[in-house]
Amino acid sequence: MAWRGCVLRWARADIISTATRGNRFTLNTQQRCSFRKAAKETKTKKGVIEETGPSHTEPSEGLIHKRGASPPVHPSVAYTHPRSFGRLVKPLVFTIGFTACSFGTAAIWQYESLKSRVQSYFDEVRADWLEKLRPQKQGDLRKWINQWWNGLSEGQRTVTGIIAANAVVFCCWRVPSLQHSMIKYFTSNPASKTLCFPMLLSTFSHYSFFHMAANMYVLWSFSSSIVSMLGREQFMAVYVSAGVISTMFSYVCKTASGRLGPSLGASGAIMTVLAAVCTKMPEAKLAIIFLPMYAFSAGNALKAIVAMDTAGLVLGWRYFDHAAHLGGALFGIWYIMYGHELIWKNREPLVKVWHDLRTKGPGGGGNGGSGPL
Repeated sequence: MAWRGCVLRWARADIISTATRGNRFTLNTQQRCSFRKAAKETKTKKGVIEETGPSHTEPSEGLIHKRGASPPVHPSVAYTHPRSFGRLVKPLVFTIGFTACSFGTAAIWQYESLKSRVQSYFDEVRADWLEKLRPQKQGDLRKWINQWWNGLSEGQRTVTGIIAANAVVFCCWRVPSLQHSMIKYFTSNPASKTLCFPMLLSTFSHYSFFHMAANMYVLWSFSSSIVSMLGREQFMAVYVSAGVISTMFSYVCKTASGRLGPSLGASGAIMTVLAAVCTKMPEAKLAIIFLPMYAFSAGNALKAIVAMDTAGLVLGWRYFDHAAHLGGALFGIWYIMYGHELIWKNREPLVKVWHDLRTKGPGGGGNGGSGPL
């Protein structure tokens, strides 16, 4: 009778377990006798994980480091996970080549700007003369925009294009059909198959409006100082190079630590601008926008920022991409102390070659010319 009772209990429990299969709890079907039956291994059918929970290949939002906020990671974007420094050779070559091309283009751009300044002076004189003869229009929107534009400093006019580019990319993040391309090309990740182009494009990419607004406010605030120090052309070369260099520094640190993950945002380039100004003018007074009553020197602010990002990198804080911040700050300090002399002051051979090509080319004035400007 005891054995029969055990069999009945087992049969009844098995029926109950079958009836409740698929619920959130599992009924214990072991007998209350002197022996126990081995528990059966549950075999999950293919596709069950996709139906009941998120896939394990989809990174969580918290792993997307905040040089920007957390965009939704598209599950079809492929990532590899090797901790091999050999994969960073191509990004390193891209960083060196892009930086060289940026400063070379800036040198030629400055040459062309100086050359056309004489002609533009006569054009402005003629335009002012015609403006006096032309009757003034009341409420002209174009005139109001021109007055606003002319009232900006050269630095503010220079960064307006950068802010506009960041705003366009921010809007693209809101288009569902572009999510795959945005994650592939506008987030930088050393585990991604696409390594080079995101190093530049992610510098103009923000997913969070607050983060974009904060970065662009800092850029706007320091634009007049940095452009007056470096000039428009040299500033643009430093800014885009800083975005690539800070991303390369982030790649190296992520690969070394094994904490791979995507990042985006202009914070690396912004840190270069901030560090350059603070290094050049360490006694300048700065203040936080929400706490204007507390002022501190630019040198102390730079030391605090570098210390915080160093601590975040060593301790493994993952909310911000501290490696990119630190790489951008170190590049800004190095450029003001050494880079300007090593790179920009030695641009004359390139400018001379360009000048020779311009003067010997069609319409270049034959063999005339008095040398590079």
